[in-house]
Amino acid sequence: MNMQESAERADAMLDATMSAVAPEVQWDHGTTTSGSCHLTRRRAVTTIISEQRRGNFLGVIERFWKKSGYVITGVNQSREMPAIHARTSDGFQLALNVGYKGQAFFDVITPCVERSEVAEPTSRPNGPAHPLGKIPTPHVRSDFWSATAPAPAPSS
Repeated sequence: MNMQESAERADAMLDATMSAVAPEVQWDHGTTTSGSCHLTRRRAVTTIISEQRRGNFLGVIERFWKKSGYVITGVNQSREMPAIHARTSDGFQLALNVGYKGQAFFDVITPCVERSEVAEPTSRPNGPAHPLGKIPTPHVRSDFWSATAPAPAPSS
């Protein structure tokens, strides 16, 4: 596998992860960075995820990653900046980190692969595309994710 192939695999993992979130959140591509034999693909969520709903958001991601066969390797249960980390059986590392102003960031770091040129992601953000490095803090309201009341318990 080369860097382009691993980038495409990382993009597919990020696409699937974002598709698992319901109701959907708006996101944009972050900057791709590379080392000598690996790269990192990033996405930033521009939907406001209230402090009261962050646990729900992380729970959706954790359940999806487990269902996808990924191993959860770490969880930070901080109220302000929670995070979850996972690994695939072939060495891809995934992370969801909540940062400044509650912005959710997704990263996928590839394993060491053959060096190659890497194209920008081909998937389109489901909101405005911002210049790389210029993604704003969360500003898109969601009736569910931005609500300041805890999420209702699921009915049985």
